[in-house]
Amino acid sequence: MSASIVATAAAREDAGVLAALDEVRRFIEPLLDARVTQSPAAAARLIEAMRYALLAPGKRLRPALVLWAARACGGDWETAAPAAVSVEMIHAYSLVHDDLPAMDDDDLRRGRPTCHRAFDEATAILCGDALQALAFETLAEGMPAGAAARGCAVLARAAGACALVGGQMDDLAMERGWVAGLRTSPPAAQVAWMERINSRKTGALFHAALELGGLAAGADAARLRMLAAFGTAFGQAFQIADDLLDAEGSEAAVGKRVGKDADRGKLTFPTALGAAESRRRAHDLAAAAAAAVAPLGEAAGELASLARWIVTRDH
Repeated sequence: MSASIVATAAAREDAGVLAALDEVRRFIEPLLDARVTQSPAAAARLIEAMRYALLAPGKRLRPALVLWAARACGGDWETAAPAAVSVEMIHAYSLVHDDLPAMDDDDLRRGRPTCHRAFDEATAILCGDALQALAFETLAEGMPAGAAARGCAVLARAAGACALVGGQMDDLAMERGWVAGLRTSPPAAQVAWMERINSRKTGALFHAALELGGLAAGADAARLRMLAAFGTAFGQAFQIADDLLDAEGSEAAVGKRVGKDADRGKLTFPTALGAAESRRRAHDLAAAAAAAVAPLGEAAGELASLARWIVTRDH
């Protein structure tokens, strides 16, 4: 097959992914909007901050994973919608807290001032707290009764000390030198440490999104294992691509400050392996993710295409 034919096919697939993500946004954003409304029982400033964080422009990857996993397992978007909304709330809360001065100390997120810059630090902390609680309320009330308890457990594990929060803690430990000898370790040891962080800080919520979509569709154990295998490879591929974007991307395209990992002396895949090897590894992981859901057939086409796109995106 000629290079031009391959390039044309890739461009067509990329356009399809972007169109599919647009469809997800049109479906999910009104639902996000409806869940965070003014209430006489809540402070207006808090609600304003929650809406600012949750409704900020974004790809909506995690809701897409919920909805597409449900579709791949024979379910529908309406049944999976509460899970998709809940996962995006957890993601938004995590970004608000990660951006705080005590954490990553970022000023820009999704092309806008971070929540603590747009409001203040205390409001941002409370905004994250409230979004986390609302995520579980939404999931418990909206998921099918038989799956609600299991769904809450899935999301709680993904957001907790052994996953998302624990991954952030280890990321801080790496950045601040709390792990002795890591920076002088062989590349293989550095990669193993980064994979440990990425599987929790980033990958765990991807896993939860996929499992919640499967649960909403009533997926059997075999299908859930396929989704889990996809999530493992996809999460690592996503983070490597994110590291490359921070090293090589532009602030205008990415929507947040770039080059900050190098400024902080942070360990990343490009610093440990080089850009070329990191890119090769990301593409291999994307291929593995697509292969994991291949037995689900055309119904999983959006998931497979997303995995391939995630490592070639520029934002």
